[in-house]
Amino acid sequence: MPPTRRRRFRLTRTQWLLRCGRCLCFSIAILALGYFGFTLLDARAYQASAKRSLEDEIQTQQRAQVGAPRPLVNNGDVLARLEVPRLGMSVAVLQGTNSQVLRLGAGHIAGTALPGELGNSGIAGHRDTFFRELKDIRQNDEIQLQTATGLFRYEVDWVKVVAPDDLSVLAPSTESALTLVTCYPFQYFGAAPSRFVVHARRY
Repeated sequence: MPPTRRRRFRLTRTQWLLRCGRCLCFSIAILALGYFGFTLLDARAYQASAKRSLEDEIQTQQRAQVGAPRPLVNNGDVLARLEVPRLGMSVAVLQGTNSQVLRLGAGHIAGTALPGELGNSGIAGHRDTFFRELKDIRQNDEIQLQTATGLFRYEVDWVKVVAPDDLSVLAPSTESALTLVTCYPFQYFGAAPSRFVVHARRY
């Protein structure tokens, strides 16, 4: 084969490989966007369902006899709705912090007080979905927690960044407190190196 024809073959083959590479990258990007969109829509649909579930639970509690035993809390149960009025933030709080729970809403951290009860109630959420607005939270902001037993109001008293293994922020309390935890920095890609913590006291 003449040298000129051999060079043309190599050039055509290179172009073909580049074209295939571009198509593959484009397909992966479309699939990733599709998955993200589906996940977001699924979470939003669940939020509406969780709101109705909490409203039904409120009505059930109002009809229940005073002193009736509290039903057992199972992983994934809707416990409350958390709102930060100034930030326009509103999210359902579910029991547990596994990946499925945190995909659908915020999660109550096991071993801490239940939302609205006496003690330090810990709630975790993803920084790139439901807890993203926390990057703009300030001291003295109001946090509202609606549970089946009532509406509880908290005031932010401090915000800080801690190491992932610093569990002191979830220490038990003799008063009614709320601790929100998410990953930090907010714009970080991958496993974040720190935790962003918001602490509030009930008033």
